This record gives sequence, structure tokens and C-alpha cells, in this order.
Amino acid sequence: MKIEILGTGCAKCKTLEEVVKQAVAKVGGFHQVEKVEDIMKIMEYNVVSTPGLVIDGVVKSTGKVPTVDEVVKMIEEAQK
Repeated sequence: MKIEILGTGCAKCKTLEEVVKQAVAKVGGFHQVEKVEDIMKIMEYNVVSTPGLVIDGVVKSTGKVPTVDEVVKMIEEAQK
């Protein structure tokens, strides 16, 4: 599973990166986590408010930092 964190380096983007790492540790298994800071690539997802969270190419969250449990739920739903 590929998890992308969209953001140009703001505080919320860094917080989301930590939340995602915690969620991945909680879920277990192999997940590729990538931080995307290229604004053109972020725009390809039609995300205008960062941070953004993309799981396997699907935008799951924008403009806020979900909790660890919310990210765990998103990962589990994407695995189905």
C-alpha cells in the first residue's frame, strides 16, 4: 500500500507525517510512506488545502490532521 502525505512543509504537514507513521506502526505490515512536497504533483490530486492524505492514489483527507485512529481506519478500509 502506498501512502502519500501532501504538503509543502507546514507544521500540520509534519504533524500528519508523524500521525501516519504511528498509524502504520499500529496497523503493521508493509506500507510505503512518501512525503510529496512538489506543488505540481499535489495539484494533480486536486488538493488545494494541505496537508493532504492519499492512500493508493485516492485522496482520503485534506486541510486537516486526522487522528491516528482515523488514519488506521482509512488504511484498513483501503485494504479491503
